[in-house]
Amino acid sequence: MTAVITEPPGATVVSERAVRRIAAQAAREVPGVEPDVQVTARVAGGSAALRVRLPVGYPQPVARVTDACREHLILRTGELAGLSVSRVDIEVSALESGAVAGRVR
Repeated sequence: MTAVITEPPGATVVSERAVRRIAAQAAREVPGVEPDVQVTARVAGGSAALRVRLPVGYPQPVARVTDACREHLILRTGELAGLSVSRVDIEVSALESGAVAGRVR
């Protein structure tokens, strides 16, 4: 006798911590974004809302970098976490020159 499964055997739950880490790494993949990215995430059902503090490399165009980052976050978080991203709020936390701090003569 063959059994017919009518319901999925379980559910997969992705934690907010995992979504934060996925989103932070995805943001770092965008050209012009500096490494010190901070993300908070809220997950409800199959959807995530992200709040991102983003350091941008100077003299990169801030609007272009944030737009690219928002698109990339929606795509990569969806691919890697299996969630739709309903909202991405970005705060530019710093403009970083990338110059090594040292003694000025």
